[in-house]
Amino acid sequence: MSLYFFVVGAAVGSFLNVCISRWPAELSVVSPRSRCPRCEKPIAWYDNIPIVSWIVLRAKCRGCGLPISIQYPFIELLTGLIWLGAFLAYGPSLTAFRVAVGATILLGIAVTDLQHYVIPDGFTVTGFLFALVMPIVALFRFEQGPFAGPWDALVGGCAAAGLIAIVGWLGEVALKKEAMGQGDVTLMAFVGAMVGPARGLLTVFVAAALASVVFTMLVAPAVWWRARASGKAFELPLVPFGVFLAPAGLLTLLWGDALITWYLGTLQG
Repeated sequence: MSLYFFVVGAAVGSFLNVCISRWPAELSVVSPRSRCPRCEKPIAWYDNIPIVSWIVLRAKCRGCGLPISIQYPFIELLTGLIWLGAFLAYGPSLTAFRVAVGATILLGIAVTDLQHYVIPDGFTVTGFLFALVMPIVALFRFEQGPFAGPWDALVGGCAAAGLIAIVGWLGEVALKKEAMGQGDVTLMAFVGAMVGPARGLLTVFVAAALASVVFTMLVAPAVWWRARASGKAFELPLVPFGVFLAPAGLLTLLWGDALITWYLGTLQG
């Protein structure tokens, strides 16, 4: 069963690669069939086996011989591990399926926002509808897991999206330019529908903390050093906030209640 979940996850990761490459360019993920993005030769089924084909082809296209990005097997491997982890944590259950699908969508969001500074509606709308429908299914199966119930899912989606919209508006007033993309709002509607209002609000603060640490300790020193070496002015790049909102959403889904309990206990202490 563990191998089965990993293989299914890797296959889902293969399709996720298609979404990551096509949705930012507003292309269909249904047609045309998988093909090399440079020579446009259709990829045969035996060259489209997750992870394995990349190794067998030695990371080169069979048609044009140009390198195949390591992103493809990496996403397939990571998605396979996500589905395997969900199975090991929750068994062959509806909860494991929901966690795996939610984490897969969040992975796609993080990668596209990192690469293109855009969060496609294909990810967020699909995730939001999934997050609204599945609590009803889980209600009849008496299997809620770490997810919000039907009413909390609706309230959480509205609350989380509203908070990030307000943060974006305040940032726009302060900076005199757009501070938060619409994709971040729809992303938080999806995350809020998964985790409910309390953990939805927590997600924004966790993401802000992650972004602060990463930019302070990694990005800012690297940009400063590069600017100093080239003699150019020091200027920080734009923050693709979805890169931090996505993992923060998964963290608060799995451990948000424990984090809130710890924080309230610290305040009382």
